[in-house]
Amino acid sequence: MQYSINKLSFNPLPLLKQCTKTIIKTTAIAVLLSLPFTTIQAAEQPGEGKSVTPIFPNIAEERFRGEIVIAGLEELGYEVEKPKETEYAAMMLALAYGDADFSVHLWDILHDNFYQKAGGDRRLIKAGTTIPSVLQGYLIDKKTADKYNIRSLADFKKPEIAKLFDTNDDGKADLTGCNPGWGCEQVIDHHIKAYQLNKTVSHNRGSYFALMADTIARYKQGKPVLYYTWMPQWISGVLVPGKDVEWLEVPFTSLPEGNNNANTQFQGKNLGFAVDKVMAVMGKDFAAENPAAKAFISLVQISANDESAQNLKMQNGEKSVTDIKRHAKEWITAHQTTFENWLKQARLAAKK
Repeated sequence: MQYSINKLSFNPLPLLKQCTKTIIKTTAIAVLLSLPFTTIQAAEQPGEGKSVTPIFPNIAEERFRGEIVIAGLEELGYEVEKPKETEYAAMMLALAYGDADFSVHLWDILHDNFYQKAGGDRRLIKAGTTIPSVLQGYLIDKKTADKYNIRSLADFKKPEIAKLFDTNDDGKADLTGCNPGWGCEQVIDHHIKAYQLNKTVSHNRGSYFALMADTIARYKQGKPVLYYTWMPQWISGVLVPGKDVEWLEVPFTSLPEGNNNANTQFQGKNLGFAVDKVMAVMGKDFAAENPAAKAFISLVQISANDESAQNLKMQNGEKSVTDIKRHAKEWITAHQTTFENWLKQARLAAKK
C-alpha cells in the first residue's frame, strides 16, 4: 500500500517553536552556570572581594553598635577586618588618611574639634546618625542634693559644699571625670575655668569605668558623689537620675571651640553639654569607592535606650566580644524588617 505525502495533515510549526524555546532555555542555563560565582552574587553581595576596616574606641561598652554594622556589611559580601581601637582624636586621623575605613562613634558636637583637625569635610564624610539624642552632664547623689539644696555646679564655688565631696582631704570636691584624650575631658576642664571652680573642684581623670566603680561603691556606702556621665551607657541604669542621683545645672552655657549656640537644655535644666548625636563617619575615598557600604552604614540607627540596655547586660557579666556579637544578633532579629530594608537600600545604591 502506498501513501501520498500530499494526503498527510502534519503541521511541524508548533514542534519547531517548542524546540526553539527548549534550546534557548538550556543555553541560558548553561551560560549562567558558566559565570563566575562572584558575578552571580554581585547584585546581592556588592561587597564581594572587598575588605573593610572599622575603627572603634578602646572601651567595650561602645562596641555593640559597631557589631550591628559589621553584621550588615558581611551580609553585603564585605570581608570585615578586626576593628582597630584607639582614642577619638586618633580615630579621626586614621579615617582621614586611610588607615581605617569607618566608625560609628563620632559625637557631632563634642568631637567636632577632633573632626576638624583631621581635615573635616575635605577628607571625611559624616554619613548618618547612628544614635540620636545623646546626653551628658554632671550628677550628684540625690540625698546630698536635697539636704544641702545643691542644684547647680556653681554651688561648688562654696568651700563648705566642695568639702562634702572631698575624698582625699585636700579641701576640694573630687569630680569623677573622663579619660585623657576624650572630648569630655576638654569640656570639663573648660567648665572648671569658666565657672571659676579651680580652687574648689578637682577633675579626677583616668580609666573612666574604674573611676566610676569607686564612685558607685562610695554611693552604696552612703557617701556623697559627684561625677560626669553620658547616655547611653550602663551607669544611669545603676545610679538612676531622678531616683538615686540628680542632674546638676550650670550657671550659663560655655563650651570650647565656639559651640555656645548648641542646645544644652534637658528637662528644663541647662546641663552645660550639648544635647548631641552620635554619627557614622568615613574617609571620602572609601565612601566614593563603596556606595553600598556608605549607604548601609549611613542608615544604621539604634536608640540610646537600646544601647543602654545592652551595656547593662555587660555590667551584669555578659561582657566578652562573643557576648557583644550575640547581643548584636539578637538586636537584628528583633528589628529584622528594618535591618533587611537597610540591606535593600544598600544594594540599590550599588547599582546607581
